[in-house]
Formats: sequence, structure tokens, C-alpha cells
Amino acid sequence: MTSAIQSQQSIGSIAVQIPGATAIFRKLKLDFCCGGQQPLAKACADKGLDTEQVLQAIQALEHQADLPAAPSPTALIDHILQRYHEVHRQQLPELIRMARRVEAVHRDHPQVPHGLADHLETMEQELLEHMAKEEQILFPMLKQGGHPMAVHPIGMMRHEHVSHGEQIERLAELTTQHQPPAGACNTWQALYAGTARLTEDLIEHIHTENNLLFPVFEGQAQH
Repeated sequence: MTSAIQSQQSIGSIAVQIPGATAIFRKLKLDFCCGGQQPLAKACADKGLDTEQVLQAIQALEHQADLPAAPSPTALIDHILQRYHEVHRQQLPELIRMARRVEAVHRDHPQVPHGLADHLETMEQELLEHMAKEEQILFPMLKQGGHPMAVHPIGMMRHEHVSHGEQIERLAELTTQHQPPAGACNTWQALYAGTARLTEDLIEHIHTENNLLFPVFEGQAQH
């Protein structure tokens, strides 16, 4: 939880603890890998940065997953767009960048995740296409109260969700269940913390659509 992030915590440990923090550190040119043992406050002071502002930016990364009680389909769709679609668009480019770096720097390590960056790029491409179809076609249709024809795009989305599930399994294989090897650098640890977070978010995303949203329009009774 972000409440545990303190200014005296090392930036390396924050990079591993909070998926997405690496993007902030990179943007601010804070060295979380080789210089990762430095406390955040000292690293910020050395760069003339406001520690509190950096802390707030990191805390904003912790996504609130709370759904409104008994949400309407429109509220559910808005939640999916904000909590999952926007988040996936932030997550994947940074994970791909870190995976490329780890694969290059540690290419001779026996446990280097060869092919991870390419797999993440495939996931990003398919997710972007999938989310665009939902945002441009299906969700506007559902927000208008549904349509008898909605079962067809819903069926297609369910089918694509199966493919996403297979990609999640492959991601776990490539990352040895998101467990970095002993002695892994901060970037490698942060990468696997991020792939684990992506996996959790994507599973929740698919669950919310398959089990909460779609049945409303498929005429299935909810129990």
C-alpha cells in the first residue's frame, strides 16, 4: 500500500514495491537501479526535486479497484474504462521497455526471460485492438441500453478474453511465475512486480466484463 511508502525508503525498494514507479523515476532521472539504495528524500534533494510531489505521484499509481455497490451498466463501463483500459495503456509500454533492458543487460544470465519483451508487445497490440473495439462499438451500444445484436460483439469479446488468458499463462512461464532470480537487479525485480500486477489487473478486468457486465445484456439471470 502507498501508505507504507516513506521519504526515507530506498528508491530501489519503491521501484520494486510499486509497479509503475520506474516510469516516474526514469522521467525524473532518479537512478533506481545502480543508485537504488539511496533514500528517496536524498535522491530527490540531490536533483533539486520536491520529495512530497514525487511521493504523491507514486501514490497516485495505486489504483483503486472499488466498485460502486450494485453498479448500473453505465457505471460499470465507466469503471472498466478508468480502472483497466487506462491502466493497461500505462503499464505495457513501461514493462516492454524494462523487459528489453533486462534481456539485453542480462542476456548471458541462465534465467534471463528471452522473448518476454516480444510477448509483452504482442499482448499490448492485441489488448489495444480489443479495447478499441469495446470503446468504439460495444460499450456505446451497451450504454444506450443494449441491442439484440449486442450478443454478437459480446461473444467476440468473450472469445478474445480466452486468448488473453492464454497470454497470461505464457507470461507466467516466461517470468518463472513472476519470481526474479536471487540477486536480480532492481530493474529485473520491478519488471516482474509489474508483470504480476498486469496479470492481476487483466484477470480482474476480464472477470468484471465476463461475469458482471456481459450477462446483463445476454439475458442471463445473476445469482
